[in-house]
Amino acid sequence: MYLWVKAFHIIAMVAWMASLLIYPRYKLHQAKSSAGEPLFETMKTAAAQLRGIIMIPSMIATWLLGVTLIALNPSVFSLKFMWLKLLLVIGVTVLHIYFTKVGRALDSGESSVSVNKLRMLNELPFVALIIIVILVVVKPF
Repeated sequence: MYLWVKAFHIIAMVAWMASLLIYPRYKLHQAKSSAGEPLFETMKTAAAQLRGIIMIPSMIATWLLGVTLIALNPSVFSLKFMWLKLLLVIGVTVLHIYFTKVGRALDSGESSVSVNKLRMLNELPFVALIIIVILVVVKPF
């Protein structure tokens, strides 16, 4: 049972990370155009679909499956790397919420986020992913 939950946790995490990497890109393209233009509307629609179909469900699945893994093996909290991993996952969740907030503000024309800031923030999920994978696989401490 544990390995099945772990496999689905990894699948959900991959989907979540992929969506967090592409969502800001959609919003970046949207921010470079004006409301009513075809690019703006296309990116707005694509981002909303991504958010509703993949981004939110995969985040929820990642969390639920992760909590299930901990419930099945609570001793994992005795390992120091797990605490850092959990902190990073919380950070990625906060970033997810921030991306959603910025995206909705952009949709309504109320966003003040710069294209450069979006470009920089777009890299954070990947950096977090690298650190989390190293923590889980290598268990450096």
